[in-house]
This record gives sequence, C-alpha cells and structure tokens, in this order.
Amino acid sequence: MNPGQAVTIFLKSKQLLSSPRPMWWAGVLLSLGIGALFYLAAHRTIEYDAGERFLHQAHNAQYNLDSRINAYTDVLRGAASLFQATEHVDRASFHRYVSGLDIAHQFPALDNINYAHYVTDANRDSFQRDPRRGGAAALGYPARLDITPPGQRGEYWVLTMIEPLAEFREKIGRDIGFRAPVAHALAQGRDSGGLSASGTPINSVHQPHGAGLALRLPVYRIDLPLDTVAQRRAAYLGSVGIGFSVPRLVQAALEQMQVRDTRLVLYDTSQPAQPPVQLFDSLPGHQGLRPSEQFSVTLPIEFHQRQWQAYFSAPKARWYSRFDTWLPWTAMASGFTGSLLFYLLFHTLSSSRLRAVKMAKEMTRELRTSQARLQQSHHKLRRLAAHADQIKEQERKRIAREIHDDLGQNLLVLRIDVDQLTHRTRHRHPRLHARAMRMLGQIDSTIKSVRHIINDLRPTVLDLGLNAAVEWQIAQFRARSGMVCELIDHDTDIRIDDHGATAIFRILQESLSNILQHANASLVRVELSQTHGMLNMTISDNGVGLRDGNRNKTGSFGLVGIEERIHLLGGACSITGSPNGGTIVAIAVPVGELPMPGFGPNVD
Repeated sequence: MNPGQAVTIFLKSKQLLSSPRPMWWAGVLLSLGIGALFYLAAHRTIEYDAGERFLHQAHNAQYNLDSRINAYTDVLRGAASLFQATEHVDRASFHRYVSGLDIAHQFPALDNINYAHYVTDANRDSFQRDPRRGGAAALGYPARLDITPPGQRGEYWVLTMIEPLAEFREKIGRDIGFRAPVAHALAQGRDSGGLSASGTPINSVHQPHGAGLALRLPVYRIDLPLDTVAQRRAAYLGSVGIGFSVPRLVQAALEQMQVRDTRLVLYDTSQPAQPPVQLFDSLPGHQGLRPSEQFSVTLPIEFHQRQWQAYFSAPKARWYSRFDTWLPWTAMASGFTGSLLFYLLFHTLSSSRLRAVKMAKEMTRELRTSQARLQQSHHKLRRLAAHADQIKEQERKRIAREIHDDLGQNLLVLRIDVDQLTHRTRHRHPRLHARAMRMLGQIDSTIKSVRHIINDLRPTVLDLGLNAAVEWQIAQFRARSGMVCELIDHDTDIRIDDHGATAIFRILQESLSNILQHANASLVRVELSQTHGMLNMTISDNGVGLRDGNRNKTGSFGLVGIEERIHLLGGACSITGSPNGGTIVAIAVPVGELPMPGFGPNVD
C-alpha cells in the first residue's frame, strides 16, 4: 500500500465516522468485527486452559504408570530377596510369601509371581527326577515335572513355582526360554545381574490377546562372587519373574483422569528399525477425531531399558464446562453490544461536534460581519466627529472674525464718537459729560467682553503660532486660577499647520480646565518640544491624581476628547496618574504631514 492509498483510506474512514447522518451498517459491521475478536480471544483462552488441564492430567497419568511399574519392580526385588536369603526355597515357603503380599488387592495389575529354574541339557533328566520337588501335591503342584514344549535345547528356564497356582497350573514345567527373544533377554539378565524384559506379549487366562508382559530378575547361589560374567554364570540358579496385565496397569492410571473419554494408546518403540508395537489401546476400534477437535500429547515411559510411548488424546469438548461453552458467545455479545454503544456514543459526539463547529463557524462569520460593520460604523462616527469638530472650529473662527470685524469695528467707532463727545462737553455741559463718561465705560466693558468672547471662540494669538498660543493660555490660566504654572519650551519654534495647532491648543485648554476643576493642585508644569519630526507636550500637576472611575464617569468627555483628538492627528496619548500622586498627560504628534479630518476613503 502506497502513501496515497493510505491517505485515501484514512480520509474515507474519517468521513464515514464523522458523517452527520448515522451510518448504522458501518456501526453494525464494526461491532460484529469486535465481537468476533472477543469470541476468538475467549475461545482461545478457554482452549488454552483446557489444553493445560489435559496436559496436566496426562502427566499425572504418566507419573502413575511410572510409579506402578516401580512398585511392581519392588515386588519382584522382594521375591528375589527371598531366594537370596536361604539356600533352598520350597514351594510351600513361596506360597506363603506370595499369599502374604495379597496381590489381588494390593497389586491388582499383577497376574502372578513365578520362579524359573535354570537347567542345562546335560542335567535335564536328573532335574525332572529330583525328589525334592515332591511333597507339594497338597498345594496343587503336579508330582512329576515334565519340561514343555518337548524338544532338546541347550538351555532351559523351567517354571517350577507360580502363584496363584490355580489359574496358572498349566504353566508349571514350561520352558519360558523356548522363544528366542525371551531366551536372549534371560541370558542378558543373567550376565548383567539386572532386570530383564523381553517386551514380548504373553497370553494367559487374564489377557488372551497377548496383553501381558513379564519382568524377571536373576537369582544366584549364596556366598559366591558375582563380579564378572563368568562368576555370575557359575553362580546362576534361575530367575524370579512377575507377569502383569498391561490393560489393568493402564486403566488404573486412567481412572484418575477427569475426563473418562480420554484415549491412551501404549506403544513399544525399543526397536528403532522396526515399526512400533502397540501394547494397549483404551478405546480399540475408535475412529480418531480431526486434530483441531481434540487434544493430544505423546509422553515417554521408561520400562527397564525399553522405550514406551504413551499417546493421550481426548475430545476438546469433553474438557469444556458449561460455562466455558457459553463464555465465548457471552464475550462476543458483550463485545458487540459494548462496541455498538461506543460507536453510537462516538457518532453522537462526533455529530454534536460537527454541529457545534458549524454553529461556531456561522457565529464567527456573523461576528466578523458584525465586527466589520461595527468598525465601519466606528470609522464613520470618527469621521463624523472629526468633521463636526472641524466645522465647529471653522464656525468659531468665522464667528470670531465676524464679531471682530463687525461688532468690534462698530464698537470702536462708537467709542471714538463718545470720546469726542466727552472732550467737547467737559467744560460746557457737566451733566452731559458725566453721562458720556458712563457710556464710554460701558463701551470699554463691552469691547473687553467682545475680546473675551473672541478669545474663547478662537484666540487670535493662534495666528502667531503654537508657542505664542501656549504662552498666552498659560498666562490666562495663572491669572484665572492663581496657581504656579511653569512652561518649558526648550526654545523651539514649532511649525505646525492651523488644524494641528488648534487641536494641540484645545488639548492644553482641556487639560488645564480639568486641573482647575478637579486636581486641587498648587503646581502645574507644561513642557513643549519638537524633536525628530515629533511634537511632544507633557502636562503634569501635583494634585489628587487620577482615580480608576474618573476616566469612565458618566457625562465626562474631557479625557475621551483628548484621546480622540490625538487619534485623529495620528499621534499617541498617555494619561497616567495615581491617588495623591498627580496626573501626567503626555502626547506625541507627528508634525511632518498631519492627516486632515474629512480626507481618505468615503465609507457611507
């Protein structure tokens, strides 16, 4: 898969999960997949646990088989010790010994315990006529011992004693070394002094199908050396043996397994060049299940230098409890239900998120539109305020000029006439002279009021420049307030247009008016300078200072007007103050090219 395909699949899955319309089929398929994973995980867990239980039980059965073989080997060693303890063991002593073992109850897999005497062909006849075997007829042994099967052989291992006798009477006198494999195992046991097992199945009334096996242990003469093979052959008397039933041995081990349907097949694999010999099958003729339907394991069993293989198998279903059977389906249902609910929750949250994002985008768009309209309205209001302020200043200037030109000139002419009248009536008409003097005083007072009105509308001193206007305003403030007011102008001749000079003058006028009305100050300092194309003016006092609520007080527009005027000039304004620390108004305005109100893009 290339990166482009991966990105395409991711986008499709994201679009599928974030679709505003419910994708029920996608949720069901996803939930079924998760439920199947839960089912598979639970099934594998249960199968693993059942397999471990089966393997544990198989190992227990293997241990039981080994333990029982060792127990029967101990019985055989005990019987051999009986023959090693005395010079001669007769049939009566042997009968009492075996009866005391109670093999029918203590060792149920044992068929018999026997003794085979070693006879050479040279002393065969004397062995058969040996009178010492007489006197045992009361136990059921035959009076005469004939070696069977007939025929002349070099060596014989003749069964002379066997218990229980009633079931194995026909075995008395039998040469067990008649078959070559058995003779070879007996000779090997004689020469080694250890246990021997031919591995050849034997038949009896208990296992007619050759399901019996035998173990034998050599017996030697007492007090003879047994260090070499020759010494052991010289001291060899015979061998003690046990015959046991393989089915009963295996069934006793299988009875402890939890599942009764467990199949056990026992093989003898001692001959690598030959196919394995089946010794036992707990379920003969049983049709095997498929490997996926059963548990199976092959375990080794040591049978005295012979290799056995125990093959255990059992249906898997027999190792599951009812809870184990339903658990995968329960896990699948839980996974399906949980994942479907999670999908619905995720889809709901995703849809809610999409709706919220869409709503937020719409609100953002409306907010931006409103903000743009608000900015446009704010810009229009500023343009309107600037235009109104400009019109007001122009109207003030016009009114001041008309008052100066018309009213001022008329008052001046009237004063000249009244002054002439006072001179002419000084000596001739005292009463008229007094009346003319009063009229002259009223005219002077009117001229003074007219000058004051003209200066309030627009001081004519502004025509002389900003420096002169500032000095005149400070002088007027000193005279009106009685405060100490210092001017620091750095001897700078400030060149600024009429509009800028008027705005700066109005800011100074408004600041001094605020100080006079609210500051309770005793000292005011005004600093005026022009450096690097910037006009800087700082107005400071030592009054009560500026409090937090003063700037936003209802009906108070002095500070707001100062900031708005500076903004229209393209400058910066800083108004700072602290309680009992005074107030500082600092402005900075570029004087290169001041923007004129009313110019710029016309936004209606």
